[in-house]
Order: sequence, then C-alpha cells, then structure tokens
Amino acid sequence: MPDHPRLSLLDLVRVREGRSATDALAEAQETAALADALGFTRYWVAEHHNMEGIASAATSVVLAHAGQKTRGIRLGAGGVMLPNHSPYIIAEQFGTLARLFPGRVDLGLGRAPGTDQATLRAIRTTPDRAQAFPEDVLELMHWFEPAEEPGYIRAWPAPGAEVAFWMLGSSSFGAMLAAELGLPYAFASHFAPDYLHEALHLYRSRFKPSKHLAAPYAAVGVHAICAPTEAEAKRLFTTTQMSFCGILRNDRRLSPPPIPDIEDYWTPREKAQVERMLSCAVVGDPGQVRDGLARIAAETRADELIMLTDIYEVEARRRSLDLTAEAWGLEPRNL
Repeated sequence: MPDHPRLSLLDLVRVREGRSATDALAEAQETAALADALGFTRYWVAEHHNMEGIASAATSVVLAHAGQKTRGIRLGAGGVMLPNHSPYIIAEQFGTLARLFPGRVDLGLGRAPGTDQATLRAIRTTPDRAQAFPEDVLELMHWFEPAEEPGYIRAWPAPGAEVAFWMLGSSSFGAMLAAELGLPYAFASHFAPDYLHEALHLYRSRFKPSKHLAAPYAAVGVHAICAPTEAEAKRLFTTTQMSFCGILRNDRRLSPPPIPDIEDYWTPREKAQVERMLSCAVVGDPGQVRDGLARIAAETRADELIMLTDIYEVEARRRSLDLTAEAWGLEPRNL
C-alpha cells in the first residue's frame, strides 16, 4: 500500500436540477459500488433535513440501500445528529445495519441539529437537547453492549453487534469528547475549516486509550475534484461553489450545473466567504489533486482523508473518483 493516509468518500446524495430524489438515491447505490471497487476505505452519508437538494435525511435507510451492491467497503453515517433522535432508536437502526453488513458499519455522531429551528420543532426536538449530547452518546454505546443478563430492556438487534463509533465535529467540543471517550475523530473541514488545527491538537493531546481505540485516529474532510485538465476540473467545481454561495444567500436549491466563469456569479464578499469555507479543497488534474491531498495530509497529520466530490455531471463524477483513486494509489478490490 502507498505510504499515505487512507482515502474515503462522503456522499451528499445530491439531487440535481432536472432530476429527482429517486435518481439521487439510485446514483448513491452506484457510487457506493464504485468506491468499493476502487479501493476507498469507507462510504459515508450525512443527515440533513429540510433540504430539497440532499436526499440523505433518512440516513440508515440510505446506507441500507447504497450498501446492497458493496462487498468490502465500510458503510457509515458521517454523521447522525444525535440530538434529533432517541439513542435507543439509533441503536436499533445501526444494529440492524451491522447485521446486514457485518464488520463494515461506522456510526459517526454529531451534536449539531443539521437544520433550522422550524424543522427542529417538526422533528419534535429543541436546540437545548444538544446539551445532553455526551450522555446520549454514552447511552447509545450502552445499547450495543452484549446482553448478558435477562430481564432488561435491549435495543435488539444492537446488543453484541459490531459498530465502529466515531465522533464528528467542527470545533473543540467534539475533539475533546472524542479524546475523553477514546474514539476516532473526523473534523468537518470540508465546510468549516477555521478550527481544524486547534481541534486536532486538542484531540491528540488529550486522547485517552479505550477499548474502542488504543491511539488517536483523525480523519479530515476535503473537497476533491479531478479531471483530465485543470480547466475542466475548475469548471466542474463551480457546482460546489454555487451551492456554498446558496448557503450564504439562504437559497438552497437543487444542485446546479457548472458554469464557465464563477466570477460572473458571486460578489467579492461572497467569493471571500466561500473561498474560506472551501479552503480544504483540491481541484485540478490527477497530479495536482494528488499533490493537494498530500499537502493537506502532511499539514494535518491526518490518518485518513474523507473527500467529497460534488459534481453535477454523473459521468464526470465517476471519472473524478476513478482518477483520484488512481492518483492516490488505491488498490482496487477484487469483488
């Protein structure tokens, strides 16, 4: 294997203009199968609510669907926003996934709501629920403990099921909790890179070994867009740039097709804000993407890079994943 970090994929399960959520979910299954064949370590999807352009709200259902055509890649949530849920119900869901895909399930946990206040009320939760996040994490992990005594409530089929717990974060809170519990940690630098280095330092310096993990293990989120030429990669990247600009404008529509020149789309202020949010992005030809990923890995000492490849054109996205895997030296799986 090459002497650099593992490479994994976070799929936004984007709904594109001119297509439907049904199309997005079908593509998610094909993308998981492709990532498996190319040798990526894991395939993750994330929980989002009240977003027409993202089809992964029912995270465990999407993973069950996407995983049907996989054989070796790990499948997981990056992540489940635990304050939105009963830990018991999440244990049932991911315990079921662990029985469907033994030894291949990750459960990444975050405390952000992943949505707006009105949607929180529709979910039947409140913003202050996040204050109980550490206790909810411990309760969730408890439901996976082997059932050794009869007569107690159990979150079947979770007891004894093998699930790898992860802590997610974009600030110091998740880093410190991951360190305290001895869990692997994934930082959301793909959209909130400001505290990346501070959080990684806190995590590594305060890490306590546990039965889950003997030493710190950190993953870093990055955007990666690869094409045969730099110009083509930059054109494809405009889809991501426009989507992030839509966040600033509170205009979260379906995933837009790329445009020839992003400078005609945004204001100087929007450009500065989007470029800050997307500072952990590598865009270019295979050599440029390889070097860009290697630079981020070296700067962060990441054990793993979890990349997003948000491209409007389906075939261009598949080609980007293929070129990136080859440039990074991934070993294809014999499935």
